[in-house]
Formats: sequence, C-alpha cells, structure tokens
Amino acid sequence: MKALIALILLVQLPIHKAVPAAPPAPLGCDDPESEAAAEFSVNYINGHSHHGYKFTLNRIKNIRIIPQGLNNYILLLELHLLETMCHVLSPTPLENCTVRSFVQHAVEGDCDIKLQKLNGKFSVLASKCHSHADSSEDVLQVCPVCPLLTSLNNTEVLTAVATALNDHNSKTPDAYLRLLEIGRANIQYEPAHVVFVEFAVAATNCSAEDAKVSVEACQLLPEDQSNFGFCTATMVKRPSQDLRVGCQLYGHQPGVTYSHPGHDTSAGLSPSVVQGFINHNLRLSHNNPFASESSSSEFPASAFSAKSVAKRAVADVAQHDKVPHPVGFLPPPPPCPGKIRHFKI
Repeated sequence: MKALIALILLVQLPIHKAVPAAPPAPLGCDDPESEAAAEFSVNYINGHSHHGYKFTLNRIKNIRIIPQGLNNYILLLELHLLETMCHVLSPTPLENCTVRSFVQHAVEGDCDIKLQKLNGKFSVLASKCHSHADSSEDVLQVCPVCPLLTSLNNTEVLTAVATALNDHNSKTPDAYLRLLEIGRANIQYEPAHVVFVEFAVAATNCSAEDAKVSVEACQLLPEDQSNFGFCTATMVKRPSQDLRVGCQLYGHQPGVTYSHPGHDTSAGLSPSVVQGFINHNLRLSHNNPFASESSSSEFPASAFSAKSVAKRAVADVAQHDKVPHPVGFLPPPPPCPGKIRHFKI
C-alpha cells in the first residue's frame, strides 16, 4: 500500500523538461530587424572608411539569419549603397547628407556584411565592399552635356586643385591649408570647357602670412588639434577663364583621423591610392573575405543568392495558398531584394 501511494505521488510531481530555444524566424529584406541591421552596418562602413565619401543605403539585396544559440545569431547581409556629398571626414550626420544624383555621375557601392546579434546588440564581424561609378553611357543617355567623372590624377584636375587651393590660401589670413586628397573631379567640354573638383584639406600650424615666409615649415596640426575641411572649385577654361573656390573647416573632431597614403601632401596632389581611378574604392577600407558565407565551406554560396531566396519565398507563398489559413496567419516575409530608397543604378 505504501508503495502504491509513493508511486501516485511520484506521478503527480511536475516534470521539468528543457525546451530548446526556437530558432529566429526568417527575415525579409524590408523587415524592421533587417533595416536596423543595415543601418548599423552602413554606419560601421562609413566610420571605418579612410578615403572618399560617406555612403547611404539604397537597397537591402539579401539577408540570411544563422542561429548560434540562445539570444545569439549571425546575420549575413548584401547591401547596395550610393555615394553622398559628405566626405568621410565631415561631421554632418548621414541622414543630413545629400545623395549624389544620377546625372552627377553617381557612384554605387556593394557590400557583404557579417553581423552578430548577441543579447540584442549588433557587432560587425567582417565587411567586404567594392564601389564604382556608373557607366558614362548611362549618364550621357539621360544628360548628353553633363560633365563626367575623370581620373583623379588627370593633369587638368591637378592644375585646378593646385590653383584653387593657392587662391584660397592667398585670400584667407587664417590657417594655411594643405591638401589631403582629391575626392572627385568632373570635366565638361561643351558648351563650355569647365573643370569641377572637390578635395579634402587640413589646417597647418601656419597662417597664410607665415606660409609666405617659409611654406616648407608649415606642418599639419597634431592629432589632438587636427582640423579637417573640404573645398569645392569650378575652373572655367573656355570661352573665358574664371575660378570659383569655396572651403570650409570643420573644427577639431576628437577621435577623427585621416589615414595618409604615404606621400608628402604638400607636394603630392595625387594620392597613390587613387592614381588612374575616377573614384575612391570602398575596397581599400573594407576587404575582409569572411564577410560573406561563400568564403566558408560551412555555408554554400548558392544558399545566399538573391535568386534562390526569391524562388523559395514564391514557393512558400504558393504552398500556403493551397491550405486554409488560421485566424492571425502571417504570410512569409517578402522575397529579396528589398525596396529601392533612392534610384536604380
């Protein structure tokens, strides 16, 4: 009898069984979680780019989620970006930066980002990017007279930058500026011959008057006092000569540094990292092969292609349409790629 009672009590005891954590649900390219991951990634890209301009998100091309454990998963993103008019040294928040228009000969970027989200916080594990200008033919089809991007070490470009900087320094009694890098350059030949240049600068320890005495003695300010800036210039060569220059210094920004390409900026107007190229390539700052799953045998590259994801999503929708849906049914996430935020290129 005692044994029977003990058995009954044992059966009535609550049974505790470990329940494995459910894997995170698949993400669509326009889901809030995907957009948050993309925003974090773009800020990382801009914060770790050493040359050129800030980029903004144009489209999430693909996303995949890989569970790693409780409150821990990996996100693999493919992002399409567009160049803005803010240099990477500019303190202007990205949301206030103007995107280059198509007819300004836009530059696009493609990035693979590997993110981890652990306990609700993102961190970038790897980034791999490439950026290039749109084809000249595409621009000329829309705007036959629009000036096209030209090589950053083009002779006319170098002359325009040197002339513009000398003109600014000769008219400004404040800090004597030196060139850091040429950002972009366009040349228009018809109906007028015009050279448009943009370039990053930095203040030196000299005033304009000091530089007249001994320009060789003028050095860039030390890191804890650095003062970067940006200039734009338009040099008209025909039908009549004209020069317009505008420069702005940002003021000291703690923690913001410029990665020198290994040449004397007082004399070298064409940074070695951009010789012969028409735009600064994001690959110079982001070239980690582990940014995408295709670099690892653990994840086949075909599993991350936009086409395969789209096919799976369409198949899922078709399958769901064959059966009645319960109340509160949520359809699967839309296929990738996601929406275009600015323009297709």
